[in-house]
Amino acid sequence: MFIKKSNTLIFKFEQEEVLISFINDKTAHVQSSLNFEYNYELFALEDNLNTIDAKIEIEEHNATISSKNMKIYVDHTGRISFFRNNENSCFLEEVISPRAYIHKGRMYKTLGGNEFALEQTFISSPDEKFYGLGQHHHGLLNNKGITLDIEQRNSEIIIPFYVSSKQYGFLWNNPALGRVELSQHQTRWVANRTKQLDYCVFIGDNYNDIMKQYYIATGFPTEMPEYAMGFWQCKLRYRTQEELMEVAREYHKRGIPLDVIVSDYFHWSKMGEWKFNSEFWPDPKAMVDELAQMGTELMVSIWPSVNTSGEHTRDMLEKSYLLSTERNHGAILNFGDVDYVGPKASYYYDPTTKDAREYMWEIIKKNYLSYGIKIFWLDACEPEFRPLDFDNVRCRLGSMVEYGAMYPKFIQQAFYEGMKRDGVEKPINLCRSAWAGSQKYGALVWSGDIDSTFKSLKENINAGLNMAMSGITWWTTDIGGFHGGKIDDPEFRELIIRWFQYGVFCPVCRLHGNRVHPSHGDGYIEPISDPRNETGSDNEIWSFGEEVYKILKEQVNLRISLKDYIKKCSEDSHKEGRPMMVPLFYDYSSDENVYNVEHQFMFGSDYLVAPVVEYKARSRKVYLPSGYKWEHMHSKKIYDGGIFIEIEAPLNEIPVFKILEN
Repeated sequence: MFIKKSNTLIFKFEQEEVLISFINDKTAHVQSSLNFEYNYELFALEDNLNTIDAKIEIEEHNATISSKNMKIYVDHTGRISFFRNNENSCFLEEVISPRAYIHKGRMYKTLGGNEFALEQTFISSPDEKFYGLGQHHHGLLNNKGITLDIEQRNSEIIIPFYVSSKQYGFLWNNPALGRVELSQHQTRWVANRTKQLDYCVFIGDNYNDIMKQYYIATGFPTEMPEYAMGFWQCKLRYRTQEELMEVAREYHKRGIPLDVIVSDYFHWSKMGEWKFNSEFWPDPKAMVDELAQMGTELMVSIWPSVNTSGEHTRDMLEKSYLLSTERNHGAILNFGDVDYVGPKASYYYDPTTKDAREYMWEIIKKNYLSYGIKIFWLDACEPEFRPLDFDNVRCRLGSMVEYGAMYPKFIQQAFYEGMKRDGVEKPINLCRSAWAGSQKYGALVWSGDIDSTFKSLKENINAGLNMAMSGITWWTTDIGGFHGGKIDDPEFRELIIRWFQYGVFCPVCRLHGNRVHPSHGDGYIEPISDPRNETGSDNEIWSFGEEVYKILKEQVNLRISLKDYIKKCSEDSHKEGRPMMVPLFYDYSSDENVYNVEHQFMFGSDYLVAPVVEYKARSRKVYLPSGYKWEHMHSKKIYDGGIFIEIEAPLNEIPVFKILEN
């Protein structure tokens, strides 16, 4: 049965009801349910979206719904196909069932009540490429041929949005855990527990137009504040206020601009109290004020974990502001705290309701914002509990199997809305995870706890580009990697140079890592009798020898010289939906060669960057897209586009080209 209801085409068969409408001329919205009472949760979508007028034609055995740019065809079995209005061939279609009355495209399996295990399957050609889907360290730019778990983990981030080489975008608007299978002949989305099907399809005149339609539906990226555009200093952790200030003063003494310095984990009294430990951080206001005089902002680490004996724990338990469990005690994080040596069971904050989000923010406001701290590190926000038995964990909305993928977005929302409410302009916070729509809450995502190797550097270039194609324009890495890195090792010293050169052309340039002291052997783990003593070896730009210091200082100055350009890129991202770093095909899709080029990217629209990702390499092959001339940043030599060239890359520079008009 086909029904026209206002601007929506409805298909009904047996227990299923399918709703198809248009958010705008380039964005279709499809929902399906077996429940008689439909659930209209927004999930990733903006709350101000409406359906537009659409042309709906119903015939005896099929129906179509059309906008100015897109037409959707539904046959008598309910099978859905998507077309551009000026093309006869479809760009996306559900699988064809071998038996017409079996709905193979959408499959529901009851879990009891009104919840189901759900599968949605589309046809895909072997040559179709998929970009986006979050951050993954498989090393690939094109996600075709892989399977991804829909489950947030440290360094593995699932954002259920991709852009296809067929020039359409697809959003799986469902926070349930599951998987997406991107095989050679079909694409299958799986939700392990859900009440309904919900997805959006976007088309555009080019890749940027597709991204813009996605942002219209889920929210545009926030602008980056100017204080975040330069160089950030960070290490495993500074143990005390004086340690941190000594580093900041040394940067100032050397005349090296330092935009942000970080007070990491264990600066707090206890997890979930969200305040400085006064024994080691006796005067936060004086610290913030002195840093401000040097032109430096302080960022502090905030975890969503809550010590069982913390000052707010009882209150949060009584108000149901903590995640609970189905089968055992609710303390599901195993990690040390300042009051305990070794793993300790802790609770996890539940940010899924407005009152809980406001409760946490009021504590943050009192203990941090009141000192002038206006940038936060939202670490471990996947959430990272062990074991990862999501079916045992419950938030206020329901089971974490049904809602768990969007957990990080709720924390980002709590901080963004609180900061905006209390006068912070252009809020931006460093986060270890994200979901669809996180970009509108000032989420600056980083690569997680990755290895300090050239292999990891290479993998993270494509990981960052896929994050950009997932709608996360603010992204960065730990320069040098997080795990390991012996500060006197020649290979690591070269790695820190090459990684820093890449980091200069990332949206945020941030040095971080857990370094190994020269006196420690490979694989050394420092015995910690008191977790407050954990610090890691030195990780400032002068920590790796004079040759490295000279090069890194030049790179900091290069980053500072790009601030006006970065500001323009930030405005473009916020207003026009252009991510700050994108693959070459984003701008030069008419050049077939660019689809086969990896580990190069555009930084904004002006600069082509080709990082060096191999030890002892002093040159690398670079492709310059056709139709333009390109000026080498260092030599000022001009090259024609449409060619591969071998470019020298001495230790103090990587290949960077500026686009010139013909």
